[in-house]
Amino acid sequence: MSNAAVQNKPAHIKVLATIVLVFGVIFAVAGAGTWIAVSSNLRAEEITVSDDAAAFGGALVDTPWEAWAQADIINHHALDASGGKTYAELDKEDPVRATVMNGSFLRASLFTSVVAFGVGLLVFGLGVVFIVTGEALRRIAVRVETPIGAAPVAQAV
Repeated sequence: MSNAAVQNKPAHIKVLATIVLVFGVIFAVAGAGTWIAVSSNLRAEEITVSDDAAAFGGALVDTPWEAWAQADIINHHALDASGGKTYAELDKEDPVRATVMNGSFLRASLFTSVVAFGVGLLVFGLGVVFIVTGEALRRIAVRVETPIGAAPVAQAV
């Protein structure tokens, strides 16, 4: 390998480190932004978890756990109203069918928010991993460019 190629490696690592760090910050901000947007939109709907829910009774729905609890109790109420039958099992002329249908739509919306919270958390977590990886690559680049036996030069952050 030529001397020029060896000297160029730290530059490549530094560029890669910078790219990974930038993507990490973008992902972390996007993930946090998604979580905040879903939470604030749910909060604006002013949905409260039913008092007879298994958990979070009376709480304002603005987290994935509260959305899940409310979706679960909606299902329980719909099945109670229909005698244990789902929307598909009810006769088309059954007046309870509209109630069960609305319950299904509400549950689907709440479960969609649960998934959105999960995606936001996943993207935030990936951002953190990218930031840590980018910082590790940046430190490796500093070590690679430092001759053996020489003290590393302090780098400005």
